[in-house]
Amino acid sequence: MSDNILEQMEENADADRFRVVLCGANAYEKKYYFNNKFDKIPENIKEELHIICVLFTEEVGGIFTIGFTPYGEVEMDTQKEEEDLLYDEIGAELLMKEIRRKKADMFKALSIFFKVTFLHQNAAELLEQDDEEE
Repeated sequence: MSDNILEQMEENADADRFRVVLCGANAYEKKYYFNNKFDKIPENIKEELHIICVLFTEEVGGIFTIGFTPYGEVEMDTQKEEEDLLYDEIGAELLMKEIRRKKADMFKALSIFFKVTFLHQNAAELLEQDDEEE
């Protein structure tokens, strides 16, 4: 492997190490996970996240998570077990794009929640920035 590829792998490992998982579903174990650190999120949002995760894994398979980058941005991730021949990689990418588009407002609100609650950023400034972007 070239040094460049090794550096990229190390960067990705570092990013994963600091990623905070909000929720996820596992098609192999038929389980849903919600991180209890986020109990303050309203119930209707928790239910929507549950539905998104479970439907994703039912449609494409694998393991699907929604989490936060170290900077508080919402990100989705999907993985498959090596021997899973039924996992739909193309469908997974398309479905994540669709979810991001349809749930953009919810993800923006979750990002602000995370930045205020866990990164201790100023809510007024974040909301002002959000208004300027629109």
